[in-house]
Amino acid sequence: MSSVIKVRMADLNVVSAPDTIRTSGLGSCVGVVIYDDKRAIAGMAHIMLPSSSLSKHLMTNEAKYADTAIPALLTQLEKRGARLYSLKAKLAGGAQMFSFSTGNDLMRIGPRNVEATKDKLKELGIPIIAEDVGGKSGRTIEFNPISQLLQIRTVNKGTTEI
Repeated sequence: MSSVIKVRMADLNVVSAPDTIRTSGLGSCVGVVIYDDKRAIAGMAHIMLPSSSLSKHLMTNEAKYADTAIPALLTQLEKRGARLYSLKAKLAGGAQMFSFSTGNDLMRIGPRNVEATKDKLKELGIPIIAEDVGGKSGRTIEFNPISQLLQIRTVNKGTTEI
């Protein structure tokens, strides 16, 4: 009997097969899945913002930011038995949900989230196997650690797998 483990916004979690892991409401947020392809263990983070330096609070929610969510996810994966050298990543989201006439970079949250997530994965030596990022549509994603497929449901576009 398998379960679907849900990850809320600015949250993260880890599953082992046969469970799957899902998050919805990915607009400008990025959903990053990091998995051990040999041990059928996967973690997902629903990242809202690119950098914890944007926080005005001392005690921040580490799952909210790309620079802190990914290391926190790695810690959880290791506790479950994942091996750092066999980790791979897939990501989705980072849409530009609204059009802005100003050239203000602060408004480009989606593209900045994608860039920050990719930078952190590269820094940690985790290869990105597949991605579905950008655009203007929201997404719901679900990852199966057995098939290693990330199912992406996009508003107005149906379902794809990467």
